[in-house]
Amino acid sequence: MTGGQYDLIEGYFPPGTQTPLHRHTRYWEQLYVLEGEFTIWAGEQKVVLTTGESFLIPVGTPHVVAAIGDQPACGLVIAAPSAFARLIAATGTQDKAETPNMVLFDRISAEIGDEILGPPGTLPFAATKM
Repeated sequence: MTGGQYDLIEGYFPPGTQTPLHRHTRYWEQLYVLEGEFTIWAGEQKVVLTTGESFLIPVGTPHVVAAIGDQPACGLVIAAPSAFARLIAATGTQDKAETPNMVLFDRISAEIGDEILGPPGTLPFAATKM
């Protein structure tokens, strides 16, 4: 237990997957790559991370995280203060082929202050130009 100070979560992305455009209004997020490659769009930045690299996403920053290549990616997510682990514990899956319960995902996301800003495929810099 971290006493609510932070969350530490291992995440797996199958090849070709990405998060929807979203932002965390109550916590920051840092991604550290264990294996593979992640592309992150955060605000107007785009970064490509490989094994051993990390990137900090400040509170309130619209972002997308993706494994856009043909290989899976695995990383550690550190989020502080603690909130994100609640979402993952409730909706995360151990089976890499299993689909999460999106109704539960949407409800808990709202409760912890996460905001979905666009449909899959929307990138942050496109949202900031609206």
